[in-house]
Amino acid sequence: MSPSVEILDCTLRDGSYVIDFQFTAEDTRVICSALEDAGLRMIEVGHGVGLGGSDAGCGLAAATDEEYVSAAASALKRAQFGAFFIPGIGTKEHLDMARDYGMSFVRIGTNITQSDEAAPYIEYAKKLGFEVSYNAMKSYVVSPEEFLERAQKTIDAGADVVYLVDSAGGMLPLEVKQYIELLRAKLTARIGFHGHNNFMLANANNLAALEAGATMLDSTVQGMGRSSGNAQTEIMVLLYEKLGIETGVDIVKLMNVGENLIRPRMRTASGVCALDMTMAQAQFHSSFLERIERATAIYDVDPKVLIIEVSKIDRVNPSEKMIQEIAAQLAELKTAGVGK
Repeated sequence: MSPSVEILDCTLRDGSYVIDFQFTAEDTRVICSALEDAGLRMIEVGHGVGLGGSDAGCGLAAATDEEYVSAAASALKRAQFGAFFIPGIGTKEHLDMARDYGMSFVRIGTNITQSDEAAPYIEYAKKLGFEVSYNAMKSYVVSPEEFLERAQKTIDAGADVVYLVDSAGGMLPLEVKQYIELLRAKLTARIGFHGHNNFMLANANNLAALEAGATMLDSTVQGMGRSSGNAQTEIMVLLYEKLGIETGVDIVKLMNVGENLIRPRMRTASGVCALDMTMAQAQFHSSFLERIERATAIYDVDPKVLIIEVSKIDRVNPSEKMIQEIAAQLAELKTAGVGK
């Protein structure tokens, strides 16, 4: 298993498909700031199709490319932000503009069968100083061997990262591993994976990619994304840490981003809710949830934090009295300004 992973959160880009590209510039500022505060360090923004998407008639976004990158630049102090770019939709002028605002990475995507079209834009983006990923959309339509050959050409052009992309969400973990193990054995560049959840395997496929040697993995808060959605950032953080991989992410803050800023914007919820995630994290049985609800109603504390603290003491049969006592202690800390 890989000892480290870079989490690239695509909520503001891939998630925009779910709301017809209607994240506003202010939404971008607020969500970027909240994701950074939760500990995310790579955030993708902008039109779902990428730079130039609105101008190319791919759906009119609520803001311009310039407004999106400007909003991200104004909100972020530590995290890097980037955008997607499809040759023929995005132009070199778009890359110039984004670089002027301090954007640090760009992900150049083509269908894998059109990978040669990426080379001139990879070369240009590298000259501008971007970290450049090549994202091979619909990766599954070629064999792992052909994928490797095409990926090598993008690295020759300057790509820092090569992404296997399960655009239709139909790959199995074993298939993901076959591609990535070959890439990891033969390529010098970093390897990434971007998957969709049509088979409900996006999270599992991220883990398969990690095990096979990928170190950059995409996800979205609440799994918000095109079609059936993406791997869910909150779930992935919990899984990485369960595997002993430090992420630097405050999971409670991230869950609150999902519940307060993302889930209300989704027409249909696609992700696991915060309480269900917390119960899995803490191994807290749902039959005791009513006791948690009664305690939080009395003491006005975060039920997620209460579940975590209760489970440190008793995961088998936590009594009502013990739960109330811990809730009272958390309330005292909250009043004193200590803790979450």
